[in-house]
Amino acid sequence: MSAFEISRSQSGFTFNSRRSPIYTTKGMVASSQPLATEAGLEILRAGGNAADAAIAVAAALAVVEPCSTGLGGDAFVLFYKAEEKNVFALNGSGKSAQNISLEKITKMGISGELPMRHAMTVNVPGACALWADLVEQHGTLDLSIILAPAIRYAMQGFPVSPVTARLWEEGASILQNSPGGGQLLLNGKAPRCGELMLNRNLGQTLARLADCSPDKAKKLFYEGKFAEKIVKIVRENGGFLSQSDMAEHSSLFQKSISVNYRGYEIHECPPNGQGLAALLALNTLSDIDVPALGVADSPERLHHLIEAMRLAFADARQHIADPQHYSTPLKKLLSPSYGATRAAQIFPDRAILDNTGGVPVNSSDTVYFCVIDKEGNGCSMVNSTYMGFGTGIVPEGLGFSLQNRGHNFSLDPTHPNALAAGKRSYHTIIPGICLRADKSLHCTFGVMGGFMQPQGHMQVISALLDDGVDPQEALNRLRFCIEPGEAGGKVSLEEGLPAETIRKLSAMGHELEMRNGYERTIFGRGQVIVRDAEKGTLCAGCDPRSDGYAAGMC
Repeated sequence: MSAFEISRSQSGFTFNSRRSPIYTTKGMVASSQPLATEAGLEILRAGGNAADAAIAVAAALAVVEPCSTGLGGDAFVLFYKAEEKNVFALNGSGKSAQNISLEKITKMGISGELPMRHAMTVNVPGACALWADLVEQHGTLDLSIILAPAIRYAMQGFPVSPVTARLWEEGASILQNSPGGGQLLLNGKAPRCGELMLNRNLGQTLARLADCSPDKAKKLFYEGKFAEKIVKIVRENGGFLSQSDMAEHSSLFQKSISVNYRGYEIHECPPNGQGLAALLALNTLSDIDVPALGVADSPERLHHLIEAMRLAFADARQHIADPQHYSTPLKKLLSPSYGATRAAQIFPDRAILDNTGGVPVNSSDTVYFCVIDKEGNGCSMVNSTYMGFGTGIVPEGLGFSLQNRGHNFSLDPTHPNALAAGKRSYHTIIPGICLRADKSLHCTFGVMGGFMQPQGHMQVISALLDDGVDPQEALNRLRFCIEPGEAGGKVSLEEGLPAETIRKLSAMGHELEMRNGYERTIFGRGQVIVRDAEKGTLCAGCDPRSDGYAAGMC
């Protein structure tokens, strides 16, 4: 078993970790926070299924890791229903305001991109509707039971964990300078590691939702006082959101998209999510004998994975947009013939320097978590406010910050992802599910963190299926991350790779930057649960770059 260590950085951040895979039989939960994992287990023990437990985890994370997630953000889910051997996709991203337009933005003197943290980047937050829809469609318990652990954490307090404390510290200045942001601080500052933090406003918000049926919870959030408070603070700070925008919101029930990789079906949510990028990369690699390229940290192998990801991002950035505004040519892009075409474009000994497309800012400010229950149902879910605390804007008395997902819109009027009224933007958050050839569940997986996510999906799936390693080993492995900028631009690598690998990658034309210490958070934080139906066991891994852990029931 390999070890992963986040060493002491110049800022003094230290996090040492060695983890082993977790085995159990009657249910497993994996998340980036121990208290959130415990919330999910509490629901499984109460008789809930994977859907119920996933929402309990989502709500708990909204309390204990608000820098990354919450009711002010969006969510995406893949749910595997064991009885039907089918994967359901649920898109919980919200639309832009009906009153926003490129013309208005241009008249305001804005060009290039929208301001990163401005109220005008607030789309309708879709997480609450998705929580309710998942429970209504696939759950078995009442919201009063499901939300109880999160309410308890918020009202009674919780100790802040190490990585979360650092993320909170990074976001403190944003909260200090944002309307209402002080509600998420402790005496005007970020809570320190181990300090007890309460969020009674959020506890009361969750308690009001817990008193409702899923349908009434949606009406309360999108048509009642909650919506009024959200709209009020957005409009007061130059945003465009209206109460009618909130009231008209609904989740998208979609068919998952997939490719075959080494005889397994890899499922992702369709656009406007960027799961397509992960599938494009895997589709390219499926035409390449990856193990024959060398061990996991060999220069030849890393080179081919990097190039496959570059090609995938080039296509993804051209074709990922709101499915209600643009028809992505999924059949063509995910065909084996197209994968073979892209694979043939990879030079074995040099980087592609003239590839079109680009990759925006990387971030690890998102949460991914997964659950498999005793019946074999699986839930893979991501919930996010996008950048740390999103806009940093906190509606009065609600206890959560609002996302800045609208920042992902293109201001190029000819682009499929161009800013427009009532439109869903390009979305980074992507859960994953892997099925065997007989449609049985192999694993739930995900690696959160902005545009790192499809890169993490590709690297983890390659480790699992090309090398047959266990989930923890797949997550322990050193990763690469394609950095922002032009095609052929910088590639971040984790410190610990062999010097010869670094030398050869550089000679191939890759511009490299080594990352250590806390900087390793840019490589994302993932969880994986693998189900072995023959043995009747579950095996899970949790990313050593996070505070979280996996735990199960026997």
